Order: sequence, then structure tokens, then C-alpha cells
Amino acid sequence: MSNEVWCVIPAAGVGKRMLSAIPKQYLRLHGKTVLEHCLAAFLRHPNIKGIVVVLSPDDDYWLDLAPNYQGLPVYRAVGGQERADSVLNGLKYLKQSLKIASTAKVLVHDAARPCLSQQDLSSLLASNSEQGALLATPVRDTMKRAFKGQHLISHTEERADLWHALTPQLATLGLLTQALEQALKSGTTITDEASALEYLGLQPLLVEGDASNIKITRPADLALAEFFLQEQA
Repeated sequence: MSNEVWCVIPAAGVGKRMLSAIPKQYLRLHGKTVLEHCLAAFLRHPNIKGIVVVLSPDDDYWLDLAPNYQGLPVYRAVGGQERADSVLNGLKYLKQSLKIASTAKVLVHDAARPCLSQQDLSSLLASNSEQGALLATPVRDTMKRAFKGQHLISHTEERADLWHALTPQLATLGLLTQALEQALKSGTTITDEASALEYLGLQPLLVEGDASNIKITRPADLALAEFFLQEQA
């Protein structure tokens, strides 16, 4: 198996729930854009070979950031219709354009998660699961299942074995490409890379990460992310 580790960051979304005039990955946070914080987490880790950022064909914001990464292993690929399509495009770029071996490890990370710690990244990379792995946090709140389409409780879910899936999520280039291609072809709903691996019948490893690794989804998340970044500084 190749010792190379690459990262794919799907950043083609627009983040409608942020109610912002610009995509949320380009909002400024603690002196940088959200996307720059994501890139920095991987660029400063000694085990990461390079990054593929997957962007919308109409993305003009990247042009302002691109000069900052001249000479660094940061590449651009074109996004697809959905997140899973964008990730697959990033994987194909690794294989076809950069000629990366199918046995190389690939991390996929949300462009809206700027608070990834080096410790969590190292913990994930240290996992040895051949079926993939992902950062996750145990569910601590009481979870309620509602009746379909209603705001009425059907029952309380047992939370003992429930986890919140985070990113990065890890698999080999060949395995993840196969999983996404087959799952998308079947019409299966793919919400993260682990769900594609699950489609193949695999059981990705849950690696406990820190709850500070939040995904910026709504305006209030920016202030919380700012706090976590200040704590990490």
C-alpha cells in the first residue's frame, strides 16, 4: 500500500442557509477565509502530500486565494451537481491528472469545517482500518424520532451507539472511487463518504474526534468557530 496521503476538499456549494451574498467557504473568520483555515490544517501536517480543492465552474473567489498557494501542492478540480459528484471528480483528478496510485490514502474534508485540530487529524491517520475511517463524536443529547413529515415524537432513540459523523473521512483512492461510482449509479443517497463505503457492505471505523470540529451551516456558527480557532491559536 502506498504511504501517500492526499486530501480532497469539496468546496462547490453555495451554503444557502448562511443567508450570505458569497459562499460560506469564503466568509472571513479569524483573519482568513473559512476555506483557508481548512487548507492550513492539512498543509501544516507532515503526512499530507497535497490537496485537491473541488470548486464550482463559476467560482471567481478562488482567484483571490490561488496566488497564496503558488509552489504548494494545492490543485483545483471542477465540482459536480451534488457533493458526492464533486468528491468523485476530485478522486478522478488524483488518479487521472496526478497519476496517484489507487492504494494511496485519501482524506475528504468539508470546506465548511475550519476548526480541525492537528491531534484529530493525526488520530485519524493512525487508524489502520482497511474498510475506511472517519472522525465522529458520540451522541450525548436525547434523540427523538418524529413521525414522517410531522413535528410529533414517534419514539426516543437509544443513543448508546449513535455517533455524529464528522470529517475528514478516510479511505484508499481506489476503494472510495469504487464506492462512490457504484452508489451513485444505483441512485443511493450519499451524504458522506462513509455512507458510500457502507453501500459496499463495509464497516468504516469511528475515530472519536473533538466536538469543536463544527460545520458552519448557519450565521451563528461563525462566532462559535471563531472562539474555537482562538482557543487553538
